[in-house]
Amino acid sequence: QVQLVESGGGLVQAGGSLRLSCAASGLTFSSYVMGWFRQAPGKEREFVAAISRSGGSTSYADSVKGRFTISRDNAKNTVYLQMNSLKPEDTAVYYCAADRSGVVTTLIGRYDYWGQGTQVTVSS
Repeated sequence: QVQLVESGGGLVQAGGSLRLSCAASGLTFSSYVMGWFRQAPGKEREFVAAISRSGGSTSYADSVKGRFTISRDNAKNTVYLQMNSLKPEDTAVYYCAADRSGVVTTLIGRYDYWGQGTQVTVSS
């Protein structure tokens, strides 16, 4: 079965950095658009970033543009989210997701598979 396993979350001070990883199994990784989403307490899940199957195209939420970078390694079946200049408002559970449509999208409903999430907490 398909599994997406996130790692790399933790507690960091404002201005710091974290690198999230999402290891995929049970699917042909290079055939899927990959995305990162987040959900803060009491808020809806929101789009953070997405990357095309080859890695040649990316999309970012305005709130993270210039601070976060999404990348992928198809040989390792892994997608990454490098998060720099973190702010307290970045505190959330971060989820990776896989979309087989092949089109980079920000729409949550388009993603077919989801990981369990990893907590990121940014202290002020």
